[in-house]
Amino acid sequence: MTRDEILIHLRERILAFATSRVMRDLAEDLTQEVLILLHEKYGRVTELTELVPLAFQILRFKMLDAHRKSLRRGEYHHETLDDLSPADPGDDPATQFDQKQRVERLLAAVAQLEDRCRRLFAWKLEGHSFPEIQRLMGQTSINTIYTWDLRCRKQLLSLMGGSWE
Repeated sequence: MTRDEILIHLRERILAFATSRVMRDLAEDLTQEVLILLHEKYGRVTELTELVPLAFQILRFKMLDAHRKSLRRGEYHHETLDDLSPADPGDDPATQFDQKQRVERLLAAVAQLEDRCRRLFAWKLEGHSFPEIQRLMGQTSINTIYTWDLRCRKQLLSLMGGSWE
């Protein structure tokens, strides 16, 4: 068997192996790269017992290189366009209008609250805990802060018309 005949049979085996591991297009490209490398760099290797392991070792290295390259480029776990959901166009105008009205009602109700309640709500919105608010308000008992919070929330709810909606 001549070297060309050996390479033809070897090509089929390399392609079959590569196709079992990666997509067909990539497998064909890798097979071609292996054969080019065998021809250019390892032209002196003619024995079948040396050529087959060498070819598959080169193929494994090429497959690892392709895998690393696709990971680096972010292609490995990409989704097809068919799998992606369309962009959310946002709420419909009626929902946006209702949301805007609720915010306006809330701001108007907060403006009617006494200063202590407005400060308490502001500190809660800033992420302060009740012990921190107790210290900021200069109170000795945390239960006083809990009571004020409950009363302020009830007052805000009544100013909102008895409903948060």
